[in-house]
Amino acid sequence: MKRLILEIGSGTDLYGQDYTKAALRALHDSLRHSSILMLNALDLSHSDMNVNVTIGVQDPRKVDVEQITVAVPRGRANVNVVFGGQNIDAGGISQLSIIATCAVEAFVPDMSEHFEIG
Repeated sequence: MKRLILEIGSGTDLYGQDYTKAALRALHDSLRHSSILMLNALDLSHSDMNVNVTIGVQDPRKVDVEQITVAVPRGRANVNVVFGGQNIDAGGISQLSIIATCAVEAFVPDMSEHFEIG
């Protein structure tokens, strides 16, 4: 497999302290930056694509990985939640704003034997 795209995004939950909501917003932000038109041009199905999603949050255990996986619209999703992102004190009121980061990588089969670059 060869990596075709890498897109990044961020998402927040400012008041609810919901890590999954922030992670989903980060994923959607990443996805809005890309459109993979090349698959049709190469006669590849989206089901041939592997999609690696890496979510960074301060407490990875609080992210529902299944919700993130289901939200990936194309390809075979692999979701990995790691320590990252930020928790920001929301003005001294004992409430955190959750900031998640997301990287989406799309991989397609190596087709180099079909093409010659001169």
